[in-house]
Amino acid sequence: MNISIVTVGKLKEKYLKQGIDEYTKRLGAYAKITITEVPDEKAPENLSPEDMRIIKEKEGDRILAKIPQDAHVIALAINGKMQTSEELAANLNQLALHGKSKICYVIGGSLGLSDKVLERANEKLSFSKMTFPHQLMRLILVEQVYRGFRIMRGEPYHK
Repeated sequence: MNISIVTVGKLKEKYLKQGIDEYTKRLGAYAKITITEVPDEKAPENLSPEDMRIIKEKEGDRILAKIPQDAHVIALAINGKMQTSEELAANLNQLALHGKSKICYVIGGSLGLSDKVLERANEKLSFSKMTFPHQLMRLILVEQVYRGFRIMRGEPYHK
C-alpha cells in the first residue's frame, strides 16, 4: 500500500521530526509512505472571513496539485468522522481489499482546509473535537497509521 500525507507548512520542531522519522521508519515494513509539504500562506493575526477564505483557497490549490489522481483521499477535519484505532485499521484493511492501494491523508494549515479540498476528499476524519497544531497532527497521524497496520496484522502494540 502507498500512503501519502500532504500537509501545509514546514516542520521545524526537532522533537516532532524525530517522532515522525521513527514512525515512518517503522511503517516502512508495511507500506510505502511519503510526506509532502506545501508552503503555508503568511497571515496577520486579525483576518476577516474573506481573508481566511482566500488563504485557505491558496493553500488548498497547492494541496490539490500534490494529491495523486487515483488516490483515495482522507482529509483531516474537525467535523469529520471520529474513529477508534481499531476502526482506522479496519478502514485501511477495507480499502486494501477493494483495490485502493493509494491512500492520501491531507492535513490543512492553521485555518483548516479549503472547500475544494474537502470536496475532493473521499472521507473526512477527525481525531478529536479539540484543535491541534497541524505539525503535531503529522506525528499523531503517522503513529495511528502504524498502529493500524499492527492491529490489521494481529501484531502486539502497547496500549
